Amino acid sequence: MSYADRWLLPDGVDEILPAAAEQIESLRRQLVDLYHRWGYDLVIPPMIEYTDSLLVGLGSDIDLLTFRLTDQLSGRMMGLRADMTPQIARMDAHSFRREGISRLCYTGHVIHAKPKNPLASRTPIQAGIELYGEAGIEADIEVVSLLLESLQTAGLPSLNIDLGHVGIFRALSESVSFSTEQERQLFDLLQQKSTKDIDAWVEANVTDTESAKWFFALAGLAGDASVLQRARDVFDQAPAEVIAAIDELEVMASVISQRYPQAKLYFDLSELRGYHYHTGVVFAAFSPGHGEAIANGGRYDHIGEVFGHARPATGFSIALTTLHQLLSVEYQPKPAIFAASTEDPKQWLAIQALRSQGERVVCGLADQALVISESLCDRQLVLEEGEYCVKPLNKN
Repeated sequence: MSYADRWLLPDGVDEILPAAAEQIESLRRQLVDLYHRWGYDLVIPPMIEYTDSLLVGLGSDIDLLTFRLTDQLSGRMMGLRADMTPQIARMDAHSFRREGISRLCYTGHVIHAKPKNPLASRTPIQAGIELYGEAGIEADIEVVSLLLESLQTAGLPSLNIDLGHVGIFRALSESVSFSTEQERQLFDLLQQKSTKDIDAWVEANVTDTESAKWFFALAGLAGDASVLQRARDVFDQAPAEVIAAIDELEVMASVISQRYPQAKLYFDLSELRGYHYHTGVVFAAFSPGHGEAIANGGRYDHIGEVFGHARPATGFSIALTTLHQLLSVEYQPKPAIFAASTEDPKQWLAIQALRSQGERVVCGLADQALVISESLCDRQLVLEEGEYCVKPLNKN
């Protein structure tokens, strides 16, 4: 390793400099305040905990993203959190043990052992909410509404939400008794959106004509709200769980369109993001021209079972660093007041009074006349007739 290489960060590991840091922190604060107004209590889960609880219920994807290390005190395996959802579920199950509805929110870094895609950060900052204790579609509607409110509060110019329901694929698969391997194969093809390959696979694996019709159509059921009526026509003889899932999406579409008429709703009934732990409605937020989701969420009713406290649950997480990158907001640092070095105690009282009013005051040190770039200071604290007052900075 060369001398210069010592200061290089690992691939995908980011540092955040003052301009971006201040904007991200402002965005984080806005969202936490928003969630508080909606009745969500802030929790701060630990960065590290035993893998026994950290890796349960979310499938192999999180397992592969998680850094592991051995606890020197207990000898047990620990992991750096790659997702906060299981942590919040554990807290709801054991730290609160509430039986009624519980609303929790969180924010912080997660750490990924490898990037989710070639350009993704391995140290993203997330903010999110989880709602426990209500199985009805009303809870999912609240969560999607709050996601749209989050994007609107952040100032994202357009609101784009993709909606799906993993219950449709799950019910169809169970109705034809797919093996685990068959379900996995079709799942992979649906994620690739390869209609030709899907059709070939269905012809080779589904003998019942009516059932085959469902799977032939599934990948093409994507678009605006009219997709839901097309789905009703296709699945008119499908299991009742499929129709119930479509009903839920229709109710959600109606309410969300009324609350947020500017939002663009896109329905994809073959979208299986988080299929291995989600149990109902799933959704993601996108921005035009940006291929990766800004936020992901959905219903995951079974995750609490592994903690001995099964609870209906739904929620979402937002990638704050990604959201910040999409906002075309120019950084405008708050101008500061410069106070030259002096031993006068009255100056200290004047400085503290200004800071209590929200002003940014930079103190000179020793004999330095100006310790910070003049671009950050536009005024100075001066002594006039025995009193300290703020005057425009003399740059001459």
